[in-house]
Amino acid sequence: MHSLVLGPGALGLLFAARLAALGEVTLIGRDSHQGPFKGEVRWSDGSSTPMTLPRIGPDQTLPDPVSLLMVTTKAQHSLEALRPLLPTVPATVPVVLCQNGMGSQQAVADAFPQRPILAATTTEGANRSGPGRVVHAGAGETWLGPLTDSAGEQAPWLADRLREAGFEASACRNIQERLWQKLAVNAGINPFTALLDVPNGQLPRSAFFRERIGPLCREISAVAREEGFVMTPEALETRILAVCHSTSENISSMLQDIRAGKPSEIDFINGYIVRRAQALGIATPVNRELVSGVMDLL
Repeated sequence: MHSLVLGPGALGLLFAARLAALGEVTLIGRDSHQGPFKGEVRWSDGSSTPMTLPRIGPDQTLPDPVSLLMVTTKAQHSLEALRPLLPTVPATVPVVLCQNGMGSQQAVADAFPQRPILAATTTEGANRSGPGRVVHAGAGETWLGPLTDSAGEQAPWLADRLREAGFEASACRNIQERLWQKLAVNAGINPFTALLDVPNGQLPRSAFFRERIGPLCREISAVAREEGFVMTPEALETRILAVCHSTSENISSMLQDIRAGKPSEIDFINGYIVRRAQALGIATPVNRELVSGVMDLL
């Protein structure tokens, strides 16, 4: 099995480290002629895995054959990164989109409807502790499911491969529900960590967080219900607080972006909720406040 990982950030490198147990892995970065990637992943159990992986740019020749294309770019970059790349990838290769938020996955599926496009959502935690160093901040679960017709039979096969690689992975027919569940939790954690500049576990100590989390959950629940997904505000708040506790040391991807001076995925998380709410005639003042606040950080 030869896997391609497009977007070798913290999560991409985490997947690459485990996919390497199944065969070759090639990283695809933004720039050409970077040379091989050398680094390590430090796992949540204290062990570490050194990695030396080939790394190519988007305009360089891909290895042949290819079994899987895993996309772990930021949501705002996925479609633009795939447009020049996919014409060089065999049409039968499954493309798995693993990003925060919603909106970017459907844009890719709409652009390439004949391709086997799948979405994945994961609760695995990963962050960069330095150049080439990835910290596995917490083990989690990964779900994947089809976004296009030709991907329908690929999800079980891919879930099996991910389990072989060491992930807790499952295939599901209705991946949209899983994406909404992840979106709701991210919307209740990531923007607060960015605005307060703290890891997940410190959020419940903040008055700013405590004053807004209840109203925020009511807004998210109202939008989700109209979209066909039932999540009560109380259950959502309980889930968000549980994730804050279980990932207490994790630095969210949004906070990592803000600290690095990079654009965040706020437009695909709380921003997505605001846009859907506007279309449905639902007021979302807390979501709007968080979107504005995070955008003002850069």
